[in-house]
Amino acid sequence: MQRIAQDWLVLSELTKHSGTAVGVVMALQFGPPILLMSLAGMVVDRVDRRKLLIVTQSAMALTALGLGVLVISGHVTLWQVYVFAGIMGCITAFDSPARQTFIAELVGDDDLPNAIGLNSSLFNSAQLIGPAVGGVLISLIGAGWVFLLNSASFIAVIASLMRMRVSELHQTPRDVSPSGGFFVGLAYIKKKPELIMALVMLFIVGTYGLNFPVFISTMSITTFHGGAHLYGILSSMMAIGSVIGALHVAGKTAPNLSFLILSALGFGIVGTIAALMPGAVLFGLFLVALGVTTQMFTTTANSLVQLSTDPSMRGRVMAIYMGIFLGCTPLGAPLVGWIADTYGPRWSLGVGAAAGFIAAAIGGIYQIRMRNTRK
Repeated sequence: MQRIAQDWLVLSELTKHSGTAVGVVMALQFGPPILLMSLAGMVVDRVDRRKLLIVTQSAMALTALGLGVLVISGHVTLWQVYVFAGIMGCITAFDSPARQTFIAELVGDDDLPNAIGLNSSLFNSAQLIGPAVGGVLISLIGAGWVFLLNSASFIAVIASLMRMRVSELHQTPRDVSPSGGFFVGLAYIKKKPELIMALVMLFIVGTYGLNFPVFISTMSITTFHGGAHLYGILSSMMAIGSVIGALHVAGKTAPNLSFLILSALGFGIVGTIAALMPGAVLFGLFLVALGVTTQMFTTTANSLVQLSTDPSMRGRVMAIYMGIFLGCTPLGAPLVGWIADTYGPRWSLGVGAAAGFIAAAIGGIYQIRMRNTRK
């Protein structure tokens, strides 16, 4: 709901339908994980992850509260949204790797692929409900109250973390070395070629293909001439596909590079078709399929990276993973936003689809070379 409200606030109230401004907000919100991933990785590997999550979730609640107060009081400006997006990005740099690695402490390695898939399906179920409700609430009570509702929702999250039975967690080894962050993580990854390939593919698709707030918002307003309600519905359509894709991956016990390549290829094909759809209804239907392929790709990449990493190194490796997953998307956001403003949203989505084809081609070439080497 907050994401929808923030994009809508920037797109329709603080600018004149500027896809570039939405891209800048994404860059500020998702860029810090790249800059802070060295520090975040060390922290996650060395501290109690449950306690760290209580701190980060509390900070996120205060950030949403502050932005909501500014909007409701009528004092919000574009630069203030930029500042709050940057603050949220800094918090996320620590929160995301902590949440991802904490899954293993909840269930253990044996059930980790299934747990990641189920976690993704729950997350995307929230995305399914949130945009539709958010679109309606923006129209009824305004974006500011949506931010305040989001702030209040963190109470349940923080209470759940505090009431966990700590003795039943699957504690992972803590890193007690005096040094070792980003470069130690890179040195570890360098020894695992399949891990490198998964992260390279994620970088390509993440940078240009996962800018859905830009794609969907500009298609809703510029191409289909809709409002907040259409934007919310289309975002929910994609979330439906995301839930389906996450549940499909949850049923797979052994994530592998071949499935990652196929899902990247599927992303490219479906994204291309979606960009060509003449109306909002058909576009929404193909957003469902795009959500399926997107979630299959990202969830498989997550499981593959975690299961290929020693537990004592997961914090640093997942900080790099989340730095790519969250941080590289905004690197491409200003570009795809500019393409949407200059050439139209369809071309912008086409660029995202091309990223899927390129990632699949690189992964396929790697697999062919590895097979030839083994022969």
